Amino acid sequence: MTGSVVGAGALGRVVGRPVGGRRAAEPCELCGEPLRDTHAHLLEERKDLVLCACRACALLFEHGTNGPGRFLLVPDRRLRLTGPPSELGVPVGLAFFVRRSDGTVVAHYPSPVGATRWDVDAGAWDRLAGHYAELASMRPAVEAFLVAVVRGLDERWLVPIDDCHRLVAVVRQEWTGMSGGPRLWDRIAAFFAELDR
Repeated sequence: MTGSVVGAGALGRVVGRPVGGRRAAEPCELCGEPLRDTHAHLLEERKDLVLCACRACALLFEHGTNGPGRFLLVPDRRLRLTGPPSELGVPVGLAFFVRRSDGTVVAHYPSPVGATRWDVDAGAWDRLAGHYAELASMRPAVEAFLVAVVRGLDERWLVPIDDCHRLVAVVRQEWTGMSGGPRLWDRIAAFFAELDR
């Protein structure tokens, strides 16, 4: 188990962002062109940063290759998954799982200091993925299996990685006291309700 934290820069940029995009006044983080209300996101995999991209820059990475640089296009599919409750293999009820390009899986859980992460045992992941056929199509680095089975929530989703960064930012921004506080859990419930729209 490692105690590293997802990049604070990526988290700071996604606080309060709706699922579909950000404010139109922001520039493309590759070329500087103004962005539309809804726009693409790129993952700078080496730094684990989510960047906003205009359509022209996103096209460079549209076919699933790294293109001329080190960026991956973040897809926009969101799938609610159904299945029996399953053991997450992690000590918390709010976590997301990301498959690396080498096939290993990293679990992350949002906390007041960011997203703590650790490597998931391959057997534990295989058992978990066995409950959800959709996880076989999960794209490495840019999609995640997001689970909330805590405080009355029962949510399982295949989501773009930028949604996970946004959730981590909500937790960092809203956490109070020892257990997060009621406002945090209201915001988390609203986050999942928004995914369903």
